[in-house]
Amino acid sequence: MNPFDKLAPVTDGFSFLQLFLQAHVVVKIVMIGLLLASVWSWAIIIEKIFAFRRARREADRFEQMFWSGQSLEELYAGLSRGRTFSMASLFVAAMREWKRSVEGSIRALGGIQMRVEKVMDVTISREMEQLDRRLLFLATVGSTAPFVGLFGTVWGIMTSFQAIAASKNTNLAVVAPGIAEALFATALGLLAAIPAVVFYNKFAADSSRLSQRLEAFADEFSAIVSRQIDVRT
Repeated sequence: MNPFDKLAPVTDGFSFLQLFLQAHVVVKIVMIGLLLASVWSWAIIIEKIFAFRRARREADRFEQMFWSGQSLEELYAGLSRGRTFSMASLFVAAMREWKRSVEGSIRALGGIQMRVEKVMDVTISREMEQLDRRLLFLATVGSTAPFVGLFGTVWGIMTSFQAIAASKNTNLAVVAPGIAEALFATALGLLAAIPAVVFYNKFAADSSRLSQRLEAFADEFSAIVSRQIDVRT
């Protein structure tokens, strides 16, 4: 008789579904929670991949138009008619404030630059807040999912010890189910945490680079406003 035949009933039942169905109710709750966290994390990851890609593409496209030699009035007229993103939103907000101030015949020209800079700061904050939304969830999953999985691991091992104590038998068929539950909970915790950490770090770096681009453009546009004020005075 093949000695591995004795292990067949045990290993045959170790599909993922069987592990879940045979798990203790506490371990089931842990598994469901980790699966939901993983699914929601991937939904956020996919959304942010497209969001940051669009923000970079829109910023590149706007910079090409801005430095193409087209007048600021023409560029503003073209962009203000539609929905803008990223750097274009920053430009439209700044130009709108500039036109309101100049057309209102405001004499305090020094105040115009201050208001334009304030509008650009607020616009940058809003744009980055929109991009960074829900990234905190990825950070939370990345930092807590391994510990939640570890909790399921500990509970599964406790279940194994209870089974050993009840049966007074250390046979693999008695110990294996609880150990398998424990390892499965650990695997789910890592499955949820690793992508969340990797993509959170990536998106944080992307957000920092985009924020620097917007701030650099704001400084350049502020210099343009300053020159226009000097010309008018």
